[in-house]
Amino acid sequence: MYNDHPTLLEKVISALTYLSAGFVGFVWIIIMAVRRTYPSKFVMFHIMQSIFLSLGYVIINYVFWHVVNLISYIPFINRIVRQIVYIFNQPYVFGYSFMQCIIYGTLMYLVVFAFMGLYAYIPVVSDIIKSNFRD
Repeated sequence: MYNDHPTLLEKVISALTYLSAGFVGFVWIIIMAVRRTYPSKFVMFHIMQSIFLSLGYVIINYVFWHVVNLISYIPFINRIVRQIVYIFNQPYVFGYSFMQCIIYGTLMYLVVFAFMGLYAYIPVVSDIIKSNFRD
């Protein structure tokens, strides 16, 4: 995507920003602003993507549980919805549910790519983040 070669510090900051839901990246941006320098495109891409994914997860989770709670008042449908939610949240692999495996798998994919110095691609999110950069 870009032709910059990230340093070890940039790789570590990029990986840690995924593990902290964007907090480390936000602090890094503040530190860079105090130093009056601008982070590289690599670091900014991963920071923005981490924050975007974290906020997206929180919003989707909030809306999903409110919809489930609203549907739980409808007779007969509430049993089906509860069963579906139970299936997705039941522990399957080493005590982790299906949804946790998907979330942790995606998180590890993002962290490994950041440590390798590559741009991790999440279909819609990465396109939105990439469109915000000036070339």
